[in-house]
Amino acid sequence: MSGTEIRGFCSAGFEPVRAAFAANFAADLEIGAAFAVTIQGETLVHLHGGWADKSKTKPWDAQTIVPVFSTTKPIAALMIARLVDQGLLDYERPLADIWPEFAANGKSAITLGQAMSHQAGLAAFVEPIDPALWGEPDALAAKLASLPPIWAPGTASGYHAMTFSPLTAEPARRADGRGRTLGVQLAEDVCDPLGIDFRIGHALSEIDRIAALKLPSAPGDLGALTDLKRAVFMSRWGGPRAETPQWRALEYPAANGHGTAEAIATLYSVYANGGALRGAQIVSRAVFDALTRVRIEGPELVLPWDVHWCAGIMRNNHGLLGPNPNALGHGGWGGSVGMADPDQRLSCAYVMNRMSPALVGDDRWARLVAAVYECV
Repeated sequence: MSGTEIRGFCSAGFEPVRAAFAANFAADLEIGAAFAVTIQGETLVHLHGGWADKSKTKPWDAQTIVPVFSTTKPIAALMIARLVDQGLLDYERPLADIWPEFAANGKSAITLGQAMSHQAGLAAFVEPIDPALWGEPDALAAKLASLPPIWAPGTASGYHAMTFSPLTAEPARRADGRGRTLGVQLAEDVCDPLGIDFRIGHALSEIDRIAALKLPSAPGDLGALTDLKRAVFMSRWGGPRAETPQWRALEYPAANGHGTAEAIATLYSVYANGGALRGAQIVSRAVFDALTRVRIEGPELVLPWDVHWCAGIMRNNHGLLGPNPNALGHGGWGGSVGMADPDQRLSCAYVMNRMSPALVGDDRWARLVAAVYECV
């Protein structure tokens, strides 16, 4: 796809980023994509190019939004942190304090911090459930609350790929004084006031702006398969079907964020700037430190590499988020990535519609993030 027009803007000094973005198209690795960079919360790069549809008739423009799957999780984690900051939730208290039903079957001591760092032992519905429960948030939360943990909570991490949704949505709704959902809190308290084009769920009305996805050609490499990995990623009841009206409309804080690259980079800039965004303190420094401290590290029961988990975001011990081990971030199914470097006060976001099997980013992202670090 050499000759693809690269649109958007790129501040002086970031020309290697534009070249890397163009190189991904020249290598025929993209249909449509966007990439953004902020420093100290200011957007310095927002590039986009290619097509928002698979038939290549609709150009990807600055208003194109795209589902970013698990790149959503750290944005949901910011909303939980805001509730902690308000004294409505507490990372170190049992989740059952706000959600009494959750105490069933030996889960009374599981803390919010353990749930946010994938230690709760509830990574999947191991036994079959009615997939229709994913369309009934209250019933889904009740079902999860009734389960025994799969492993002893606090002893290991196992990526809660989709169960992260009720584990965040339910305490967020219960803690909010007006009973608002996590996605509504995000919209009303952060994104709408600051003009950030990102939403968790509530995207059905934006269907004309949403890029159409080309699914990956192969499954991701999970290493040696186990029953737990199969339950998390391969069961027909393990999550809602993506790209359906239900997926667009309902809120899944684990996975159904929709936004532009600039919006995602802006939200991740909170992680690059000590909890601040555009001069406003989104979370206090003390709560930011609690959000971003490593709560468990080592081999994962679900993902095929060691992970340093904070309260909803990972620290870059594996090098998948760029060269700085202090970087924080998360990838989403298909290749999207959000990354924040607190040492450089830098954040980046990459989104696309040609999905890759890579579990966190891929060669396209690696080329882009390497170019960013050439420039800073």
